[in-house]
Amino acid sequence: MGMPSGTELLIIFGIIVLLFGAKKIPDLAKGLGKGIKNFKAEMKEVDEEIAQDTTKKVEGSEEVASTEAPKTTTKA
Repeated sequence: MGMPSGTELLIIFGIIVLLFGAKKIPDLAKGLGKGIKNFKAEMKEVDEEIAQDTTKKVEGSEEVASTEAPKTTTKA
């Protein structure tokens, strides 16, 4: 089974128009577009939060390393 041909796509589109009506299709497309836009915005927020958390962890480990006194060994 491959991709549907042009004729099959026209038949599918015709059935969709019959089921939903010509006025509903733009509303459905608009809703789908808003959903995709919101999803992308949320994914961007999550990526930024992860980047901030990673930066805080790296900065925190550097502070701990710089505040520790260096260990010296003396031979007796």
